[in-house]
Amino acid sequence: MANGDLKPKDAKLDSSRDPGLDPATGEYRVIAPGQTFRSVTEKISRIVLTPDTPLGWFALFGVGGALATVLMVALTWLFLQGVGIWGITQPVAWGFAIINFVWWIGIGHAGTLISAILLLFKQGWRNSINRFAEAMTIFAVVCAGTFPLIHVGRPWLAYWMLPYPSTMDVWPQFRSPLMWDVFAVSTYATISVVFWYIGMVPDFGTMRDRSQNKVAQYLYGLASLGWHGSVRHWARYETASLLLAGLATPLVLSVHTVISFDFAVAVLPGWHTTIFPPYFVAGAIYSGFAMVLTLAIPLRKFYHLEGLVTERHIDNMGKVMLATGFIVAYGYGMEVFMAWYSASHWEAFMMWNRIFGPMGWSYWVLITCNLAIPLTTLWSRKLRTSIPFMFFISIVVNTGMWFERFVIVVTSLYRDFLPSSWGTYRATKWDYMIYVGTLGLFTALFLLFVRFLPMIPMSEIRMMLPGAKITPKTEAEVGD
Repeated sequence: MANGDLKPKDAKLDSSRDPGLDPATGEYRVIAPGQTFRSVTEKISRIVLTPDTPLGWFALFGVGGALATVLMVALTWLFLQGVGIWGITQPVAWGFAIINFVWWIGIGHAGTLISAILLLFKQGWRNSINRFAEAMTIFAVVCAGTFPLIHVGRPWLAYWMLPYPSTMDVWPQFRSPLMWDVFAVSTYATISVVFWYIGMVPDFGTMRDRSQNKVAQYLYGLASLGWHGSVRHWARYETASLLLAGLATPLVLSVHTVISFDFAVAVLPGWHTTIFPPYFVAGAIYSGFAMVLTLAIPLRKFYHLEGLVTERHIDNMGKVMLATGFIVAYGYGMEVFMAWYSASHWEAFMMWNRIFGPMGWSYWVLITCNLAIPLTTLWSRKLRTSIPFMFFISIVVNTGMWFERFVIVVTSLYRDFLPSSWGTYRATKWDYMIYVGTLGLFTALFLLFVRFLPMIPMSEIRMMLPGAKITPKTEAEVGD
């Protein structure tokens, strides 16, 4: 077999050289051999319960906090001066705010897909990465939710977008795409937070019992909702998880579909197309899994979690990225095809200008980052299990997906129907400060999560160990 695939007859030989390979199947193991109930519990809980926080954590948190401070400064100046400090002009009335909003919402999709859809399909490899993928979703939604509040120009009136009990009977205008975003994102955030919290309840019980600090015992005990691992508790926990997974699964498809409607309902060349809903959803999962890799690879190295987040997880995420990357490639191809097949002068000019116009460089950046590099390399199993290469690919895809949103927004607007109204778009330092600031806010929130909450679900990992099928009581005895 080509591209580094293992032949069945060579599986045993290769597994003798690499203990991470299963000799029966030749596949990488979901959990490295040698893990026990006690080792899993101690490895994960020690990260949180240790009194000695690594210096590297403080360094990264300092960087994230500094960038979050930049965000606060930029937002303060924005509130004082108005959106005129941004680079938005006519006809490019949408700029970085919408680009970053769509990008951050896309980042959050992998967490819901890993948590909900893979749970319903009983994919065991999700268990090592679902917790911090869910946290990534919540923090990405926090960053995304900032932009609908600030780009309307009057952030102090943001509550008008919610159906609050107004005595004046002034209700939100549901024909506005802004309202679709508010309701889709708020629903998505609510389900994601509840799903994330319910999944941590068994681990909160373990942390409560293992902690030596009285304050930590009280806080983890409060968060555990009286969890004691009884049969009734487990039955209710599993029922709640399945119900929430069933609720969250449609959100994977609906949320970014609603976001795509912001563009698709406009009668504007480059936006008015029916390919946007599936194309946006696939792109969101594509960029979301790239961000999971961006976070998972440094975490497994820094906290020595190679036995729990194995090459199997990296390989599977590479496969998902390969599949969704081809859906994105199909979307790009259909845009070019329909620009020709529609026989519309406006569509044809828009596509020609997007590819060869003054901002054509951005189109070729997204083609290089989203198609040329990933789709020609992720076929190789050897490359998919190469940790440095997959980290590089994750950065490349995240960059390409940001440029995809840039191309959709800017190159569809800066040359519209009338040449007399043509303009250009140049982001200001305030645009960049707000974007970089949201990256810092995301980093700071994620590091706080890693430090104070278990980033890998201990209960689910222990259930996957061989001993769980033989002596199920051992989990409760050793995990507490």
